[in-house]
Amino acid sequence: MTTVLPPLEDTDGLWAALTEAAASVEKLLATLPEHGARSSAERAEIAAAHDAARALRVRFLDTHADAVYDRLTDHRRVHLRLAELVEAAATAFPGLVPTQQQLAVERSLPQAAKEGHEIDQGIFLRAVLRSPLAGPHLLDAMLRPTPRALELLPEFVRTGEVEMEAVHLERRDGVARLTMCRDDRLNAEDGQQVDDMETAVDLALLDPGVRVGLLRGGVMSHPRYRGKRVFSAGINLKYLSQGGISLVDFLMRRELGYIHKLVRGVLTNDDRPGWWHSPRIEKPWVAAVDGFAIGGGAQLLLVFDRVLASSDAYFSLPAAKEGIIPGAANLRLGRFAGPRVSRQVILEGRRIWAKEPEARLLVDEVVEPDELDAAIERSLTRLDGDAVLANRRMLNLADESPDGFRAYMAEFALMQALRLYGHDVIDKVGRFGGRPPA
Repeated sequence: MTTVLPPLEDTDGLWAALTEAAASVEKLLATLPEHGARSSAERAEIAAAHDAARALRVRFLDTHADAVYDRLTDHRRVHLRLAELVEAAATAFPGLVPTQQQLAVERSLPQAAKEGHEIDQGIFLRAVLRSPLAGPHLLDAMLRPTPRALELLPEFVRTGEVEMEAVHLERRDGVARLTMCRDDRLNAEDGQQVDDMETAVDLALLDPGVRVGLLRGGVMSHPRYRGKRVFSAGINLKYLSQGGISLVDFLMRRELGYIHKLVRGVLTNDDRPGWWHSPRIEKPWVAAVDGFAIGGGAQLLLVFDRVLASSDAYFSLPAAKEGIIPGAANLRLGRFAGPRVSRQVILEGRRIWAKEPEARLLVDEVVEPDELDAAIERSLTRLDGDAVLANRRMLNLADESPDGFRAYMAEFALMQALRLYGHDVIDKVGRFGGRPPA
């Protein structure tokens, strides 16, 4: 690795020390056998080298995060999404985050065989999100509509329907009806699902013909639930074991992208009428749970304005079983269920059934399965109003401040990266392994 000084003053010598340490890591890796074939001594040696380099990354970014971010975004005049930001950082600051080549190699490997370069992305994103200057700018970049949504918008406005691999979107009677349709895998989440969900949320928010949004799971073809609706089985653990779950493109994009847009709305340009008092287009959202909402499915419910469930449904956040952090549930669940129930659910894996009294802390209405359709339509009508929009904005601001969310996501970026490569996580999800995803 060639030492390249960044376009900022290195008066404290941290950049020079970091590039030297990063070069030492790469040199050492070139001499070692592949991950699973290393001896105990070799594993200890590379772990110490990574630890030294990462300590220097943290020290460098503690001092220079704003200068780095300003360089990458032309002093915050350019809005880069997460993937664009880390790619730009890899080019402008060699050794700060992994290169695209390093990540491509990692993506071809199962989780247990990876070197863990995403941890360095977590260090970088934590520093950016911690910054009161860079952090809000990055959040705003992630609230902007995706290029894919902007490309599909004219057709959706005209026809009122978009069919994607993981989500079917239909506008009917002023309602954007998002149906998760991964029928063969119980709506388990992967990168494609995150991309389709963000596209669908953008379209629903941008379309002037939509007044309210609805999210529901579709009818399954999975053998165990064939012919039944299911909300979501959470993260696809098979893909996680196979190395197909990305920190940036899945775990971070999911939280800062479509889930955050459900709360805050989509950020538009300053040429829209009324932008001066409402820079983001927001709409109320209803979620309806059939079957179960596990993991990421249960996390989603915490940002909806109204949640309904069939009486035979259940909710769980099996973070202790999977070993990873359940998104922003640690931030939000306590507001709904209180600290004791939150710890039972997240730390102990408690499952809550819709008929339990505690379920009313998570859902607004529980009805018999054959009554759910009618209850959904009543809820959609109830949330269709200008006063609802103004008040949901103020409620969301009171419930979760932008700075509080930003601070949580800063720590999440690094803690989740570390969890992805924890030995316990790799052991637990290893039984879901198989052929790597395409």
